[in-house]
Amino acid sequence: MPSFPSIIVERDTIRAEGAFAVSQAAYLDPDPALVAELDARLVEERTGVVAHYYMDPELQGALAACPRAAVHIADSLAMAEQAVEMARRGARRVLVLGVDFMAENARATLDAAGFEHVPVYRVVAGEVGCSLAAAADAPAYLAWLQRAARQPRSVHVVYVNTSLTAKARAEALLPTIACTSSNVVRTLLSLYAELPGVHVWFGPDSYMGRNLEALLRRQAAMGDETVRGLHAGLDAAALRDACDRFHAYPSGTCIVHEQFGASIVERVRRELPDADVAAHLEVPGEMFDLALERASEGRGVVGSTSNILEFIVRRAQQRPDGTVRVVLGTETGMVGSIVRGVRRALAPGGRVEIVFPVAAEAIRATQDPELPVVPGGGGEGCTVAGGCATCPYMKMSSLDALMDVVRRLGRVDEATLAPLAPRRPDTMVAGRPAYELGRAPIAAMRELGRTGRLPEALRRRVLGEPSTAPTDATA
Repeated sequence: MPSFPSIIVERDTIRAEGAFAVSQAAYLDPDPALVAELDARLVEERTGVVAHYYMDPELQGALAACPRAAVHIADSLAMAEQAVEMARRGARRVLVLGVDFMAENARATLDAAGFEHVPVYRVVAGEVGCSLAAAADAPAYLAWLQRAARQPRSVHVVYVNTSLTAKARAEALLPTIACTSSNVVRTLLSLYAELPGVHVWFGPDSYMGRNLEALLRRQAAMGDETVRGLHAGLDAAALRDACDRFHAYPSGTCIVHEQFGASIVERVRRELPDADVAAHLEVPGEMFDLALERASEGRGVVGSTSNILEFIVRRAQQRPDGTVRVVLGTETGMVGSIVRGVRRALAPGGRVEIVFPVAAEAIRATQDPELPVVPGGGGEGCTVAGGCATCPYMKMSSLDALMDVVRRLGRVDEATLAPLAPRRPDTMVAGRPAYELGRAPIAAMRELGRTGRLPEALRRRVLGEPSTAPTDATA
């Protein structure tokens, strides 16, 4: 038996192996009374909630159990889009559960859609940071972009997991389009197809950048038919040439995903040779390579959080009365959504085992006598034998914090919630407010997703042609 902890899911039961998994599973069945209160208050106050997959499992479990409230658990792009949908359906306000750039992006997307009057609140008054977003705010990243701007025919692809100020500074220096882990490959292919000879500068996630280049080179090696199936405007030779004009920022990482490196992969290969592997694009190359190997056999996936969830649910459907074992190469907060999806997909007799590639003892103590340990998140939860499988920033948004805010809605002056609102950057960049300029890369991403074509203003700017219209930062 492997030494990694795991959760074994059947249609009606959950069994946990190892202290880390036990501490995860303890959160999956929420208190019905608390769920009823949460649901009633959200409905009464016409308040929507968008939460990231990496939120605390206890928090996710309570939200997912709400039968009537407007709740959506998703990746960062879908969170912002769902906030807009909630506003369209009459939400008075939206609570965003995630790190600060997610609340910023939701605020900016709502504003761009004409919902400036709908408040956005976090549930933590202090800063909720992110190591990856911080990398894009550092002077080294600005210096890298300045070098990129000196290269003719260049475009910057900025990971959406960054602040609006970072996006604004980038947009001021060179043409910039945002991306997510689920649309980044399509974005790169569109740039190379529509802008022959373009140099692409991707950041700030260094592992993701290296993985993207490796993925594109592998696809180019598969020949013209494969490449044209990915994008009709490219062939294998064009994609190989494009890879030589791909530049990844070298110094930005997620503190969670960087833990899934060589030592973890060596153990997975040795102890779980037949397991499926689901890895995020942000993981180091060793885990990326392993997941791609398994993917070539139909037993793996590399992609976004939503890609991972879809893969595991699909595998459960493919083997309805057998056992599927999946190594989860991303933040363990995903387990709540995975368990819910798998339970719906499994037939009687089927089971899915979610393996956490961390040390079995990767837990930390609490002061709660009813739940004395919780998964990872710092201290002894980070070990060289396993790794930090949980993000301490994401876990700052707890169920207690959410309930505290929800219980105040409609009972206190709305102005008292102001400390919970995401900040609108007041910095001026290139003579324009950073908050306004920082929305332009997001608008470009949304237009590409909506039309399948690069925005004309972006294309002209990359080519050095006069624009026929100003860049639309509010599309």
